[in-house]
Amino acid sequence: MSIATFHAPLAWTPSGWRTHQRLALDTRGRFAAADTDGPAPSLSGGPVLPGLPNLHSHAFQRALLGRVERAGPGEDSFWSWREAMYQVAARFDPDVLRAVAAQLYAEMLEAGYTRVCEFHYLHHAPDGQPYAEPAAMSLALVEAAREAGIGLTLLPVLYQRGGFDGRALGERQRRFAHDHDAFLALLARLKREEARDPDLRVGLAFHSLRAVDEAAMRGVLAALPDPSMPVHLHIAEQVGEVADCLAVHGQRPVRWLLDRFAIDARWTLVHATHLDDGELAGIAASGATVALCPATEANLGDGLFPLRAYLAAGGAFGIGSDSQVSVDPVEELRWLEHGARLGSLKRNRAALAPGASSGETLLAGALAGGAAACGRAPSALAAGGEGDLVVLHGDDPAFAGVAEDGLVDAWLFGRRRPGVREAWRGGRALVLEGRHVRGEAIGRAFRAAMARIAG
Repeated sequence: MSIATFHAPLAWTPSGWRTHQRLALDTRGRFAAADTDGPAPSLSGGPVLPGLPNLHSHAFQRALLGRVERAGPGEDSFWSWREAMYQVAARFDPDVLRAVAAQLYAEMLEAGYTRVCEFHYLHHAPDGQPYAEPAAMSLALVEAAREAGIGLTLLPVLYQRGGFDGRALGERQRRFAHDHDAFLALLARLKREEARDPDLRVGLAFHSLRAVDEAAMRGVLAALPDPSMPVHLHIAEQVGEVADCLAVHGQRPVRWLLDRFAIDARWTLVHATHLDDGELAGIAASGATVALCPATEANLGDGLFPLRAYLAAGGAFGIGSDSQVSVDPVEELRWLEHGARLGSLKRNRAALAPGASSGETLLAGALAGGAAACGRAPSALAAGGEGDLVVLHGDDPAFAGVAEDGLVDAWLFGRRRPGVREAWRGGRALVLEGRHVRGEAIGRAFRAAMARIAG
């Protein structure tokens, strides 16, 4: 039984482009074998793609735009940016977070992201005291996702210390903290929410190796209410982080993690920018996904990920918007490839075989890597795939005169206008003619929230 059936004049499937593709949704909101009976309303005529998963988001950082691009008194770095980020974070409460996140999630849908992994550590009031509902900030994100219609994989973050040396959290970090029992209680509360919401998947995150020690990680993993929960972790993002880990543990961060934990496909390592050859091979062999955020990594001066070597080793990856300096999967995929070209002085770094498409390699990899990281079915226009799709503008000049086998490359490397015309989830239209269907109301609430932050 299907709940909706569409006709796509041109659709990108796991077998490549297919014309006159019929797409049926089953009662779980996944694509099933197409029905042969009944009407199938045609989509708007442009190329149809699966919705993309966004593997790493800090929703509150949408409020940083325009606030962190002026030079400071010394050399600016990730660490000076972090201080400015803490100042903005201190102005958030559940109402502000809901409004800012809903705006961000509507923007993600307009860009082609249809599910987001929200790496959430803004747990308590600014003074560190829990709200009357200890899960209030997490639930604000759930409500924002429902308002926008995006699929949400919520990743509450365990954050307990200020560095590898075990120092206490600073004053502005106190609202991030949980002890073991409180964190497990939060996970249990959110798992109950997940049970009544088919669009919600709950996982967990350890903020970083500098913020959580080995015993705390082991204790949480041993006590999880669901052993299949996705696990995410910031790692090896900064050269300073690698140096601190070496100083305290005598090992680089990724090597330390691989030697102590059974890393597998339910793990997502965020950034993993600074790797040696053994660490790169170890991640690829483990089945873990690396979440890459090239726009943020460039904005923060993090460095370049060794893309070609990682793909050659068979590594899984996905993309994320992270600090929201860009909310556009095209920009993330484009700069993932362009960064590799700039670092190597060569072209077509993602395409490993003669004749392979750089764009199709990147798109297919981001879709495949997203499934495990999100804890959901793969995004694919095929039976069993998540029932999400986006329709591109078929009259985009980037596509003029381009054969089918070049359309993805034209979209990623030659787009000249906002790319998404429609976005659908579970048979519901969320974006039409490039605009979110609830964009005006969401935008009004967002502007009011930003006024509160500015005040």
